[in-house]
Amino acid sequence: MILYNLCCSADHVFEAWFRDSAAYDEQAAAGEVLCPVCGNASVAKAPMAPRIARGGDAGEEADPGPQTYTNSKAAEMRRMLTELRRHVEDNSDYVGDKFAEEARKIHYGETEEHNIYGEATEDQAEELTEEGIKVGRIPWLPRTDS
Repeated sequence: MILYNLCCSADHVFEAWFRDSAAYDEQAAAGEVLCPVCGNASVAKAPMAPRIARGGDAGEEADPGPQTYTNSKAAEMRRMLTELRRHVEDNSDYVGDKFAEEARKIHYGETEEHNIYGEATEDQAEELTEEGIKVGRIPWLPRTDS
């Protein structure tokens, strides 16, 4: 087994175990290695600091470097985001790419108030916020078969 520090294109650093370096290469090439924070599949190996014992203090290790997420923390975050997704899907109407339009209709009383979810660009989300329309952004993890 080999432990890698990985980093997604959004600069989230996390740890992951693999059978060997070839297993990492295969899974990364297939898009199966996902960031536990944002679900991004654009992941690369991050620089790793070797764990070197300090002189004179047997057993004391050097600072491991940047904050990393352990497998148990990553699994808990994935579980919580999966549960959040299920809750939103069960209690809201999906409006797709018409999210900004539908949010405005609800805000300005043109349609009955109800929970919605969908997609919006960064610009659309910013415009909604500037209009005083409260919206939330959720890191939507892709569904997995496992």
